[in-house]
Amino acid sequence: MGEEYCGRNLYCPRIPEPSLRVNPHFAGEKFRVRCSAPCLSWHEAALVHGPASETTHLGAVNVLQCAKKRAVISNHLTTVGLILGLTLTFFIFDSMMFSAIHHFCFGHSSSVKKSKGLQVNNDEDVAEQTPKIMYKRLLSLALNESQLQTQYSSSGLWDEPYRQASLWKPCANKHEETSQDDIKSTRNEKQNGFILVSANGGLNQQRVAVCNAVAVAYLLNATLVLPKFLYSSVWKDVSQFGDIYQEEYFIDFLKDDLNIVRELPYRLQSLGIEAIGSQITDADLGKESEPIHFIEKVLPLLLRNGVVHFLGFGNRLGFDPLPSHLQRLRCKCNFHALKFVPEIQETGSLLVQRIREYNAKTSELDLQLLGDHIPSRHMKESSSSNRPKRYLALHLRFEVDMVAYSLCSFGGGEDERRELQAYREIHFPLLVQRMAKNAISPEYLRKSGKCPLTPEEAALVLAAAGFNPRTYVYLAGSRIYGGKSRMLPLMRLFPNLVTKEDLLTEKELAPFKNFSSQMAALDFIACAAADVFAMTDTGSQLSSLVSGFRAYHGGGAAPTLRPDKKALAEILSQSGGAMGWSSFSGRVKRMIHEGQRPHARRRGRSIYREPRSPECMCQDLTEAEIP
Repeated sequence: MGEEYCGRNLYCPRIPEPSLRVNPHFAGEKFRVRCSAPCLSWHEAALVHGPASETTHLGAVNVLQCAKKRAVISNHLTTVGLILGLTLTFFIFDSMMFSAIHHFCFGHSSSVKKSKGLQVNNDEDVAEQTPKIMYKRLLSLALNESQLQTQYSSSGLWDEPYRQASLWKPCANKHEETSQDDIKSTRNEKQNGFILVSANGGLNQQRVAVCNAVAVAYLLNATLVLPKFLYSSVWKDVSQFGDIYQEEYFIDFLKDDLNIVRELPYRLQSLGIEAIGSQITDADLGKESEPIHFIEKVLPLLLRNGVVHFLGFGNRLGFDPLPSHLQRLRCKCNFHALKFVPEIQETGSLLVQRIREYNAKTSELDLQLLGDHIPSRHMKESSSSNRPKRYLALHLRFEVDMVAYSLCSFGGGEDERRELQAYREIHFPLLVQRMAKNAISPEYLRKSGKCPLTPEEAALVLAAAGFNPRTYVYLAGSRIYGGKSRMLPLMRLFPNLVTKEDLLTEKELAPFKNFSSQMAALDFIACAAADVFAMTDTGSQLSSLVSGFRAYHGGGAAPTLRPDKKALAEILSQSGGAMGWSSFSGRVKRMIHEGQRPHARRRGRSIYREPRSPECMCQDLTEAEIP
């Protein structure tokens, strides 16, 4: 048998390899040196082995014992190794499953990789690059599902699910039975004065203010001076009406309803309007006031001084109760009289062309939005398919002001809480005072559907609805709170994500770059012209106006996705358990499908958002009776 010297006066018996089958030609290599058996010191070896005559016998016994011991140890090691291997495999698989969430993968959309449209600082720290994820398990399921989808999204996703939507037809521009010539002549003879309007807010708030001003001027039998737009330290935009809308078209289209002039008559320009008491602010008129309030409070001033100035005029005129002719006039203004200037139409046309990549069949929406700048019919196609590349427009309302004002928690921890509280103290001091008196828990707000959807939640809703990674998504409103750390889940699930900054060159964007309202007008066009429009906050003015515009001019073929945030919060709260992707997807689809059900405008609701009303749209009852 023999022994092997292991160093430090230790000796190991040579142990035969039990499983070794030796080729006769290599009989000299019958034994291998193994030091796994207990190594004995020189003195211990002498005691165990005894005299030389007993060495062979004792060595054989020692070999059997070593062999048995090695077999037991081998079995234990195999079991332990198997357990460790399975555990390690699980953690590696888990890490691989979720690592995709932590990486920015843009698929085959090279323009998105630069991510020009996501306005984040170039000197981002590591913390901002780390994804902020609230639904890790659900997002993992969505990513797995997306990898299995290789075809374009189902065609049913791009259609209105209810036939009733096509039964409503635009009719706000149709004249009523009363002779318009008689009305015009009467109004010209008995004008009560001039109305000035200074509208605040951004593009969409200003649009609402203009249409309300038209209705008020009609109500008070006054001449409307072309509205002015106030400069805001928030929006930092000096754009005026003529920089966004076609003045001549606006005046001419409404000429049968009321007089509109560009400026006050010279004799009134030197008046100190505030000094004579003809300036009306929000403090003088409550929110969504009824017509009687204007007649009682404003008309006497107008008759006395010949002019009234509405300063900061916005949503001062309510929707109900309101005479049908005033409601119709507001619709006529919003859906027909307000046309973007040619420069905005032309650039908006480029947006639509480039996301579709080649010319599509023009629709009524295209005609209303783009006017004479509809894409040419002989534009070169970039695909062998004859159909246009469809796209979904998504309006994310997740800017810092929206997030801070909501008082909700979005999984950003203590650092995010302190940051938002500091923002509130600077920009919303009255909100901070109300919080001190009556604190509401973020959990309650979320359950009540009061929290804006995060980009992650928006991505989960779209994926659950059935849109897959090949879907082209146009993102409106790109100043996302949290930057890329918030956007990564959405980008991963929908790599074909683009903004106007991605689709237009610096030169093409330059004329609008420093004018937020004009930039918002480009978003308005891209969203309204989209094959599907998805909103994340039903209270947003852009979302409301775009969805209303699509309902009015879409011909029942312009679907809009409106998530019920309260229902969605309940679904998401239950997704952390054993809920599978198919169950989650089914519940989200039912929620969205119900939100798409067409219905007549409900009392008190905005006519701009819900135009399906007798004063604004006409319902074809003959077709409605057809099964």
